[in-house]
Amino acid sequence: MSTLRADSALPASEPLTFSSIASAAHLIATRQLSPVELVQAHLDRIEAVNPKIFGYITVVAERALKQAREAEQAIMAGKYRGALHGIPYSLKDNYYTRGMRTTAASRVLWDWVPETDATIHRRLEDAGAILLGKNNTWEFGTGLGEMQPNLPYPIARNPWDTAYFTAGSSSGTGASVAAGIAMLGMGSDTGGSVRAPAAAGGLFGLKPTYGRLSRAGILPNSFSFDAAGPLTRTVRDSALVMQAIAGLDPLDPTTADMPVPDYSADLDKGVKGLRLGVIRRFHERDVAADPQVVGAIEAGLDTFRRLGAEIVELDVPYSAQDYRLCVRLIGQAECLSIHEADFRERNHLMGPALRDKFLGSITLTATDFVKATRLRQQIIAATDAAISRCDAVICAGGMHTVPVLGDEPGMMAYMMGSATACLNVSGHPAAAICTGFDQRGLPMSMQIVAKYFDEAMLLRVAQAYEQTTQWTERHPSLRQSPASPPVAAPPPQFDASLAPTRDEIATILRRMRISGVDDAMVDRAHTVCGIAAGIFARLPDAMPRDLDSAHILALPRS
Repeated sequence: MSTLRADSALPASEPLTFSSIASAAHLIATRQLSPVELVQAHLDRIEAVNPKIFGYITVVAERALKQAREAEQAIMAGKYRGALHGIPYSLKDNYYTRGMRTTAASRVLWDWVPETDATIHRRLEDAGAILLGKNNTWEFGTGLGEMQPNLPYPIARNPWDTAYFTAGSSSGTGASVAAGIAMLGMGSDTGGSVRAPAAAGGLFGLKPTYGRLSRAGILPNSFSFDAAGPLTRTVRDSALVMQAIAGLDPLDPTTADMPVPDYSADLDKGVKGLRLGVIRRFHERDVAADPQVVGAIEAGLDTFRRLGAEIVELDVPYSAQDYRLCVRLIGQAECLSIHEADFRERNHLMGPALRDKFLGSITLTATDFVKATRLRQQIIAATDAAISRCDAVICAGGMHTVPVLGDEPGMMAYMMGSATACLNVSGHPAAAICTGFDQRGLPMSMQIVAKYFDEAMLLRVAQAYEQTTQWTERHPSLRQSPASPPVAAPPPQFDASLAPTRDEIATILRRMRISGVDDAMVDRAHTVCGIAAGIFARLPDAMPRDLDSAHILALPRS
C-alpha cells in the first residue's frame, strides 16, 4: 500500500489529509493506501496544526494507530467492511467515549470518563472508522457567539484565517475538518451548532431530521431540539457517513422506526425537473443580511435554474426571530433541568456564558414553557406546509460574513442573526453548503432543506450544486491576519418593569439550594432575568384554545 498523491509538490501528508472520504475509501479498498499511512498523516498534521487552531481537546494517537494496524490486517485478509473502513474521524467532546474522557469543554467534567459509548461512535467503529480524538466545543454546547472567557481550553480558531471566528458550538469539529486534521467530524446541533461551523469552515454540515440519528450517549443540551450531525468536506462523504450511522436505536426513544434508504443511490441524478422552493423573508425582511451573502445565494439559485430546476417562491408567516424565541425559551428551560444538580453544587466551575444561561432561566414559569411549545406547534405546521410544496427548499443560513474573533457584536450577529434555528424548531433536515468566498477569502453558505426523512433528496440537490461549483477544491491556508482589538457587545436591553426584584431573585436561588449565593450572584441574576423577561415577553398572549402542546416531539411526517 502506498500514499495518495505521492507525486504532489506538497508534502505527502497534506494532499492526503485533504482527500475526500470517498477517494480515500477507493484507494483503501483497492489496497493502494494503508489505513496506517492515512491515520499517521492525520496525526502528523494534528501535531503541526492543532496548536494554531485548538480543534482537539484530546488526541488518542496510540489508540488510533493500533486500530489502523488492525484495519490494515483485516483488509489484507479480505475482510473489508465498507467505505468507512480505515477512515479517521473526530467527535465533538460531548460524545461519550468509554475509557476516554468526555469534557464538554467544561471544568465541571474535565476529568470525567464515561463507562459507555455514544451509539454513533459505536456505529462508526463498527464500520471500521478510526477515532483520532475529541474536538473542542463551547461549554456544554452553550453560547450566543460571545467570547466565553475563563474556560479550561482556548477557543477554536478558523483555519481559513486564525484571526477569525469558527462559529459554534461544534467549533473544534468544524475547524478540524476544514484544516485537514479529520476527514469526518461528528457534531451536535441545537440551533445551528453543526451548520454554523460548517458555514464558517467552507464545509458541508448536515442536521438530519429530528429522530433520524441516535442521540444516545451525547451529552444533552435541549431534548426537543438537539440533533447529531456530520461535518464533511463533500456531500458524497456525508452520504457515506449517514449510511453507517442512521436508523432506529433502542437506547434513544426519540429515534424513528423509519427505513434507511441508500443515500448514494440517487446522488448523481441532478435537479433537472425538480421543484425547488426559496424562502427569502429571512434574509430580505427579518435580518439585514450582508450583500455578499445574498449575492452568493442568488448565484446558487441561478445555478439550479441552469441545471434545469424550477424555482418556486415560498413564504412562512413567522420571522427568524420567532423561531429563535422558541429555541431560547424551551431550550433554556430544558437545559436548566438537565444541569440543575451541577448548577446547584458546582456553578463556580462554570464559565460565564453557561452560568448566565442558567441564572436567566430561574424565573421561567411552567406557563411560559407551555406557551412556547404551543407556539412551536403553530410554527411547525406552517413551516411544513411550505416545505411540503417542493422537492427541496433553499434559504439563508448564516446571513453575515465570518467576523473577526473578538468582535462580539459581529460574532453574536453571525450566530443569532441566522436562520439555522428555524429547522431545529420544525425538525426538518437541513444542511449548510459553501456558496463561495467573500472579499477576504472567507467562506459563505446557504441552507438546503428537505421534507421529513428525505435526507436523500437533500443530498441529491446539494451534490448537483457542489459538482457544478467545485468550491470543495479550495482548502484553508492557516494564514493569520493581524489581531484586531476586541469589541465588546453592548449590553442587551434591560426592562426593569419586567424583571423580578433582587429579593425575589435571592429567594428563588435559596429555594433551589444554589451554592455560593452572594450579592454578586444575585445582582447578575437580576440583570440576566430582566433581559430574559424582555425577550420572553414577545410570546403571543392569544392562541387557539385547543392548540395542543402535548405531542411536541411527534413531528408531522410529510
